[in-house]
Amino acid sequence: MTSSTSHTAALDGQVPDGTRIISAADVREYADMPAIIDGLQSAFRSYEGGDATMPPKSYVDLPEVNGDFRSMPAQVGEGAGVKWVNVHPDNPDRFGLPTVMGLVVYSDPESAYPLAVIDGTELTRFRTGAAAGVATRHLAPPDTDSLGLLGAGVQARTQLAAIATEFDLAEVVVSDLDESAIEAFVDKESHRDCEIVGGTPAELGRCDVISTTTPSRDPILDAEWIGEGTHINAMGADAPGKQELDPAILDSAAVVVDDWEQCSHSGEINVPVADGTFTRADVAATVGEVVTEDRSSLRTATTVFDSTGLAIQDIATAEQLYTAAEDVGAGEMIDIVSS
Repeated sequence: MTSSTSHTAALDGQVPDGTRIISAADVREYADMPAIIDGLQSAFRSYEGGDATMPPKSYVDLPEVNGDFRSMPAQVGEGAGVKWVNVHPDNPDRFGLPTVMGLVVYSDPESAYPLAVIDGTELTRFRTGAAAGVATRHLAPPDTDSLGLLGAGVQARTQLAAIATEFDLAEVVVSDLDESAIEAFVDKESHRDCEIVGGTPAELGRCDVISTTTPSRDPILDAEWIGEGTHINAMGADAPGKQELDPAILDSAAVVVDDWEQCSHSGEINVPVADGTFTRADVAATVGEVVTEDRSSLRTATTVFDSTGLAIQDIATAEQLYTAAEDVGAGEMIDIVSS
């Protein structure tokens, strides 16, 4: 491990001595969830105020292999960069690889020097959890002490990590079609100072906050199960046709989106938008508006945060990871760009 010129110094005109490779293991070691949540909140605020740049996500569709690539560029805070990520559902069976993999190239806007290449798969997991942390911070009931998790996979764990940063949880209820996944989740999270139990989707309705993280194309959470004032983080839908919530929930809730174009295309609202029962006028706010303006009145309503994931989140998270790794000289330094 080699130390490099600091990020601040790079912005002052000094060229770093290489590009830092930050692996998945490094991301897990140096990701600081409270710092990422704060960084994402600042990024949402910057984007809302016009102080960040985020061109539309672009797709390279590969129907012949049942997959696609997605390019997500942005500039926010002290960094700029792009996430190159794939979605190949057949990967686990065909190649023993994850469905989703990614890399983030993180650059200094002043010199354009590539400061880091970061594992985007782990980064995405943390920034997705942190986005729910930001929304829950601003939209959940002030006395929140219970969390329901629909889905018991890796993203459910980062949802718990983020929301437990914002609220002292007494109870976590987790539901999944796979009972062994629930058992594994409870075992892995047993270190937490709260009760963690398995439950049915209907039993999640008693919780103050619910996070959904499944790839379902059929609604799972029924409107009649959801109590007034519940906050829902709808995180699972990421492609046309996917939905986890009974559309009646959206009809009665204050819906907050991260980005209308992305959400209407592939977020939780995409199906009702496609059939004409949900329009842009039905959106209560963007998450940028929620963190910038006084929207405290929403805390008394049932709220849904439709999160598709924005490039500004990736770059804000990359900034935290790069700074943390640089501070301790973590990651391998390589020369990619010749001076």
